[in-house]
Amino acid sequence: MEGRLQELIAIAGRHAHGRRTRTAIPRVTIGRSEVATPPLPELCQPTALFVLQGAKTVLIGDRTLRYGAGSYFVYAVETPATSQLVEASSALPYMAIAFALDVGLIASLLVDHKPAVDGDNFVTNRLDDELLDAWRRMLRLLDRPVEIPVLAPMLEREIAFRLLQGPQGAKLRQLARADGRLSQIRRATAWIRSHYNEPIDVNELAALAHMSNASFHRHFKAATAMSPIQYQKQVRLLEARHLLIAEPGSATCRFCRRL
Repeated sequence: MEGRLQELIAIAGRHAHGRRTRTAIPRVTIGRSEVATPPLPELCQPTALFVLQGAKTVLIGDRTLRYGAGSYFVYAVETPATSQLVEASSALPYMAIAFALDVGLIASLLVDHKPAVDGDNFVTNRLDDELLDAWRRMLRLLDRPVEIPVLAPMLEREIAFRLLQGPQGAKLRQLARADGRLSQIRRATAWIRSHYNEPIDVNELAALAHMSNASFHRHFKAATAMSPIQYQKQVRLLEARHLLIAEPGSATCRFCRRL
């Protein structure tokens, strides 16, 4: 395992340019930093994040994730979070691979994988040998870009399959199924993000998700580690930060009345 991980770190390091690098491989981004960071708010998109070197903490609602080298986590729902790089240096930079999830691809694999067992949604897991080997073959394509159009789709399919078979597979299965609870919760989170500055009616959100109120509250909390009201507040804070960065001096007066 250590040899595969070191090869991944070496390849990622050669192709990383700045904090985030969108590679020539569709849906694959490399993260790299030589310095630790303060806590930074962000909206996590449906992504599998694999930390190769260094360490990172992520606060989601009332839950804290810690990624060490060789660990990963699947974000199945768009989720406000606060991230912090806690181990990064010029000698040992923080290094990670982000793999944007293709829900259609995952849905096409559902008939081909063994069922995954539901578990805690907010636990990172260790990369196993099969995932490491698939990622090693995927990143090697960065040194042979002419092969990317042919081989990357096959390797993406393998990586998605390995994720479905692993301990985070239950979330992916629920995300990919149209009637899965994560798909239903995503309808509600999408509405909240689109109407973040409006009052929300939790009863209407439950109806949008095709759930009873009690079931909606339970599954929303399981997916996001927060209540719908808390989720909206975090989205508002993120939007306020974006406005402050984009329009310093004017955003505070316009937006803070809504917080």
